[in-house]
Amino acid sequence: MHYHGYLWVGAKERFDQEALRRPPHPEPPPAGSKPELIQRYREVAAEFPTVDLPPLETAYWLVKPRSLVRDTWDEAKEAAAWMGARVAAYAGRFASDRERDLLDLTALVNSATDKLSSGVDVSLGFYLERPSYLSLAVVTCSPNRSKPALTCPLGDQRVGRDVRDKLP
Repeated sequence: MHYHGYLWVGAKERFDQEALRRPPHPEPPPAGSKPELIQRYREVAAEFPTVDLPPLETAYWLVKPRSLVRDTWDEAKEAAAWMGARVAAYAGRFASDRERDLLDLTALVNSATDKLSSGVDVSLGFYLERPSYLSLAVVTCSPNRSKPALTCPLGDQRVGRDVRDKLP
């Protein structure tokens, strides 16, 4: 098992476009459905795998473009540390002073390490100023516990240690 990290920061209005954050239903609308329903299904089916918005179910990051993978790790502790570093980098922009004041990075990293070690994905989200939203996720891969049929977005060419996320 290994782990992929994902980071998304964007306008809250865009994050709120939930139809693009969920996979299309496995069955298309039945023949004779309203044309708007068929058109919307086609749009979601085409856009969901390519749009950079965080999926509602964390495991579905694995169907997104490989360019969205920020880093890859073999150890849960390294992946959790990356997540903690990203939270620390954005904490000054949290919309809520309370979130900033209550943030315990050590507990966050330890909890993420435990969950990832047991094969559970970890996803965090924070409202930022302006209003924006920060979404962080670390997804277990090969296999993913909640969606084992999803394949690794990097295939056999895993990201090397020299390819690191340079974003704050």
